[in-house]
This record gives sequence, structure tokens and C-alpha cells, in this order.
Amino acid sequence: MRAVGITRYGDASVLERWEVPVPVPGPAEAVVKVHYAGINFMDVHTRQGKYATSSTYRVSLPVTLGMEGAGEVMSCGPGVDDVVVGERVAWCLSWGSYAQYALVPVARLARIPDELGFDMAAASIFQGCTAHYLVNDVARLGPGTTCLVHAASGAIGQLLIQMAKCHGARVMATTSSPAKADVARSLGADDVFAYDEGHFADAVLEVTEGRGVDVTFDSLGAPTLRDSMRCTRTRGLVVNYGSVAGSVRDLDPIELGEAGSLILTRPRLADYIANRGELQRRADDVFSGLLRGQWRVDITGEFTLDTVEQAMADLERRRQIGKAVVRI
Repeated sequence: MRAVGITRYGDASVLERWEVPVPVPGPAEAVVKVHYAGINFMDVHTRQGKYATSSTYRVSLPVTLGMEGAGEVMSCGPGVDDVVVGERVAWCLSWGSYAQYALVPVARLARIPDELGFDMAAASIFQGCTAHYLVNDVARLGPGTTCLVHAASGAIGQLLIQMAKCHGARVMATTSSPAKADVARSLGADDVFAYDEGHFADAVLEVTEGRGVDVTFDSLGAPTLRDSMRCTRTRGLVVNYGSVAGSVRDLDPIELGEAGSLILTRPRLADYIANRGELQRRADDVFSGLLRGQWRVDITGEFTLDTVEQAMADLERRRQIGKAVVRI
């Protein structure tokens, strides 16, 4: 089968195309014929080696890239009885989706409704479950609450806006261009600001009459985190769920006290889909919301295994609006 992966860390030049045997499932595993794979920053970070020593997402070389996908179960390992051959499934946080067949732990598989296409399932399982746990479990947004969403035109940012609005929250957002600001507004963001070297915090404080927001969702890291703290209310919550623009390495906890006794958390999806039941529950909510039109995921690019470098480059340069997928 065809696959795209790496044997060393680095820039896009380290990607390799392989012809490798179709995997054989072991206990608690299934082999899935991949129809679509999602393209995520985690793929870029994997290529760069950021998970080489991670205890949560340990990835060792060589590795086939792609940690999100959707397809059809082709075979199951010994003792597997909770998925069956022919079942339509989606998964995330299991590497190997940039291939014609993927070996996936059964605990990472979520059933897909018949009405939902493989492309939409692959585009929504990771970002959808991430936005779901951030809004429902971490932030616990509800009517009358306020939040700030950074990178609002990205795949997770778009879903955060839509889910927060469904919970009755007032949503503020930041983007890097007028076109991206238009996307955020079209999804329901009440106020949209440019980053403007941290001046977004002044704009947030102005529209909240100096109070600040209840919750800030920050996926960027170093360029925004301290200003995110500055515009979050006293005893508010700052959710740093990514560091795509650089990691913060010099934060003294006393800064949280000085900023108003803030709570800072750095959650990871793996801890919020700790078993298959929890994964399926979140996936059911995400998929049913898409089918009902409660929220949407915009697939803005479709690539192949031959053009995946371009997709990753667009994402790495933060030029991508919405979600891109790889058609296998």
C-alpha cells in the first residue's frame, strides 16, 4: 500500500513516500481502509519532532503521518467484537492516516452515521471533539458568559465560536486579516479584533467595560498568552490548548495572581476521550450537530498523498481558513 511518513524530523523536505505491506491487526486493533484523512497542526508538530518525548502523544520514528481519518473497517484483531468488518468509522490521535490502510486501536474508533460522508467525518472528528470538551467540560460556557477565541478562522476556532453561541455565550474573536474576520463574523462572533501586537486585549477590555472575558481560548501561545491573561476577568480562566506560534517558556505562576487570580490550564484531548464510550459520546454530539445544521465545518481544500506537502505548508504558514483533507 502507499503511505507518507518520516524517518527523521525536520521541514517538509523530510516527508517520504513508501510502498509498505498492509498492516495486520493485533488484539484490540482494527485495520481500516482510509477514505479521507484530516490535516492538522499535530501532523506538522509530529514532523518537527515535538512529540518525540511526549508522555501523552509519544510518537517514535519511523512513523506514517496523519492522526485523523475516516474509512471502512477491513479486518479486526483477535478478540475484537465491538466493531465489525464493513463498519464506517472515524478516529483521531492514532497516527498512520496518510496511507491506504491504517492500523487503529479500537478504543480510538467512533462510528459514523450513515448520512455523514467520510470527508466530513475526517474533517470534524479531531477538531469537533476538541471544541466539544473545551466548551462543555473545561470552560462550561452558558447563557450570559463571555469568551475570547484566538485563531478564529481556523478549524477549531470556527467550531468554538459556533458551539459557544449554541450555549448562549457572547463570543469575541481575533484574526490576522479582514477575510478571516469576515469568517468569524459569519459564524456568529459578536466582536472581532485584529491581534495588533497585543492590542486586542485593550479592545476586549473596552467592549467589556474593563471587566474582561470569563474564558479565553488561546491556541497560539507565546505571541498572545500574556495579553490573553490581561483581558481575562479576575478569577477567570485562560485555556492554552496549543502553541502553534511558539511555546511560552518563562511564565512565573505569580503572574497569574498579579493578573487577577487567574486559572491557567493546558488541557489535551486524550484525557477527555479516555475510553471509547467517551469518544463516541463526543463524536455523536459533533456529528449530529453537523447533520442538524447546528454548526458547520468548511472543507476548504482537498489534497492527495502526492500533494500533502502543500497542505501542510499552507497550515504551517497559517494561511489556511477552515479545514483541509487528504483524499486517499
